[in-house]
Amino acid sequence: MTAELPRYEILAVRYGTSSARPASQNFIMSDGHDGPMPMDFYIWVIRGEGRTVVVDTGFSSAASSRRNRQFVHAPAEALAQAGVDPATVGDVVITHLHWDHSGNMDLFANATFHIQDREMAQATGRCICHKWFRRQSEVDDVVALVKNLYAGRVTFHDGEGTVAPGVTVHLVGGHTGGLQIVRVNTARGAVVLASDAVHYWQNLAEQNPFPPTNVMAALEAFRKVEDLAGDRDRIIPGHDPLVLSRFPPLRGNLDIVRVDLAPVA
Repeated sequence: MTAELPRYEILAVRYGTSSARPASQNFIMSDGHDGPMPMDFYIWVIRGEGRTVVVDTGFSSAASSRRNRQFVHAPAEALAQAGVDPATVGDVVITHLHWDHSGNMDLFANATFHIQDREMAQATGRCICHKWFRRQSEVDDVVALVKNLYAGRVTFHDGEGTVAPGVTVHLVGGHTGGLQIVRVNTARGAVVLASDAVHYWQNLAEQNPFPPTNVMAALEAFRKVEDLAGDRDRIIPGHDPLVLSRFPPLRGNLDIVRVDLAPVA
């Protein structure tokens, strides 16, 4: 008899925001009607059965200053508001090694970091000979992951992998060569944390991705995200401010919402 999978709570924790980005930069096919399109930055927390898994670690204070992106709450503070002590987190999924998803690894002093083989290869290989690739990551974040590798605290995945019962990672690529998404079992079914496979729900609705490394892979990623979720209401985009208004807040905190629960609107 197959054991029933745990059902997890999932929090989308907003730690940063940007109002300056024009809409034309968020789609490979612009409709010509440009204007500001705000972008929010999230860390995701999966917890249940005495286990806490964090998905992505946000951007660092150094990256915030260098790239002119503002904290709503510094990541350590944002996690504290969610009731998470990073030092007690057992597993951290790094969806990809861009600067806004892989800072602050030092907060997670006892965690195992999960990443795709292809993502580490891209971030440390010949791609980085080219400025276009270098500008998307912070070298200190990549070095931090390598140090954790040498400390025995990195688990590599090649395609699909299991982080914990009911929490799986899936290689989609597109945005980066090794972008992975996370599928989580919840009381309302499988919820997919799409990270940068789907920046905004509008990207998915229009089948019009955020500018990727590989356009074909990014388009195919939409199909994989939908197949894994089974319902668009269970797909959580990586940067959409609408996440905060579509899901119920955690204890009244409007910067932290429960995406394991049904949308409120």
